[in-house]
Amino acid sequence: MCGIAGYSLSTRSAVDRTLAAQALLAGIAERGADAVGYAYRGPEDAYPVVTKQRTAASKLLDRISVPQPATELLVHVRDYTKGHPSISANNHPVRHGPVVGIHNGIILNDDELLAPHRCARSEARMTVDSEAIFALAAHSHNDARVLEDLDGSFATAWLDARLAGTVFVARGAGRPLWLGASKHELFFASTRAALEVVERYAGVKLRKRELKMGTFLALCAGRIARDERFRPDLSYTDPIALPAVRAPQEGLSCLARLAALATL
Repeated sequence: MCGIAGYSLSTRSAVDRTLAAQALLAGIAERGADAVGYAYRGPEDAYPVVTKQRTAASKLLDRISVPQPATELLVHVRDYTKGHPSISANNHPVRHGPVVGIHNGIILNDDELLAPHRCARSEARMTVDSEAIFALAAHSHNDARVLEDLDGSFATAWLDARLAGTVFVARGAGRPLWLGASKHELFFASTRAALEVVERYAGVKLRKRELKMGTFLALCAGRIARDERFRPDLSYTDPIALPAVRAPQEGLSCLARLAALATL
């Protein structure tokens, strides 16, 4: 059970980019402690800047740095299922060609979906199932319908180097995803509580809603540019039921540290 979060901001947004990223990370920190990472880019950038490490969120929180011109962010904490975190390429954000993304869930047919693509498994011993999502996105040019080919559960988000200024977000079966909207900002996170942390520290009031399963969004400059539906396999159930809170002490530690950082 991983945690995902991120944002799409207008250039008019006055939100402190770094503090908002720290708030999102603190808000999802309890959902995994095997690895942590984030990616950001500005409105004219193609490839994002990616930082990831094999630690819990508390070991990264103080070191997060997002420049104020950045308008797009992905954040991830990992509780791994497939793809050992000792292999850096297995940790998130994950890259497939022009696509860099994050994922919460389990994909069962990833090897089958990746088999036709020579650019898959770019690093030795890379086996993470999440790459299949980003391969489908890359080779379909972000067609929502290809997500119906995935067997398993997912909430996911990604950036495509061919399309600046856009964050793609999708919720399939079995994993939560919340959206929070303000005047110049859109935030997303695995839980409503994470969005409430953002409200507290980033100084925004968000209209919050849980995305329905089978929702695909393209977020541009703090607005929804595409809102489409696809048909996930709603009959899917995890072979092992995992609790949503996997690292409670990480959540408490990060929230306490966030409170201290906000006063600096």
